[in-house]
Amino acid sequence: MLPPLNPRRRPHLTRNKDTWAGNPSQVRINFRDGRFEIPGTDAWHTYWKEPYYLLLTIPWSGFLLFMVFSYIATNVIFAIAYLLGGDCIENATPGSFGDAFFFSVQTLTSIGYGAMYPTTSYADILVTTEALIGIVISALMTGLAFTKFSQPTAKVAFSKVATVYNYNGISTLMLRTANQRRNQIIKAEMRVYLMRDEVSDEGEYMRRFYLLKLLRNQTPRFTLSWTIMHQIDECSPLWGATAESLIQTRSMLVVSLSGIDETVAQPIHAPYSYAANDIRWGHRFADIIHQTSDGNHYIDFDRFHDTEPLAK
Repeated sequence: MLPPLNPRRRPHLTRNKDTWAGNPSQVRINFRDGRFEIPGTDAWHTYWKEPYYLLLTIPWSGFLLFMVFSYIATNVIFAIAYLLGGDCIENATPGSFGDAFFFSVQTLTSIGYGAMYPTTSYADILVTTEALIGIVISALMTGLAFTKFSQPTAKVAFSKVATVYNYNGISTLMLRTANQRRNQIIKAEMRVYLMRDEVSDEGEYMRRFYLLKLLRNQTPRFTLSWTIMHQIDECSPLWGATAESLIQTRSMLVVSLSGIDETVAQPIHAPYSYAANDIRWGHRFADIIHQTSDGNHYIDFDRFHDTEPLAK
């Protein structure tokens, strides 16, 4: 029998295999917002082996702090190197860290020396080295900033819960999604996977994925709201499932929306996930499309996540 799942704890997957793990040194993927959780020092060491992806995935605040820290650290290192060369900078106070530091700033950014300039071969070598490093750093930081700035992001909202109730006489799994931008997502495609624990007849444990067939998995233009439907019939992996059985098998719905942003003409992706306790059985989504007195329609996003229990 599988160990019980705490419904208050949102499960995570390990990075290396699709099994549930409590090993604190593993890298866990949070499907709800796509972030990595790295609790162990060994995992941090692995994460820092790919600094390019790290700098592209950290928030802008962290990226800017990294740029400032790198800039100051580089100038501090070269300022110390200039001080070790003795009186090698003309018009600089001997032994002054401040003068050496600002001379390094002028050299690294190629803004001109002004009153201070190198006077020894040692200083010339340092100036040449620092100028070369400054060119490389400027190119790298400019490229990273442009790549990070130009990355397309999907401003897509998913309902916090999914529902299961009879629709046209058939038990149907439903979830909502909405485009939070004023533009359109062209050729939007939705995929929903059921992920659960299974044990074979031979007693082998496996984490299985099932692609759920949707009533409509594509739309030519995704502008406002889209209700995703999966009929739970004899061909559905959810046939015969209950709220208790989904919790026992650690089931999860993994949702992926992809399309092309019409503004930047680039592909975008929006992932989301629902744990077993996020599925409300016998509920329907509240109506969010209303009509005004003059015949116009509008969407009330204040009730986007609301559901209503059906009368038994």
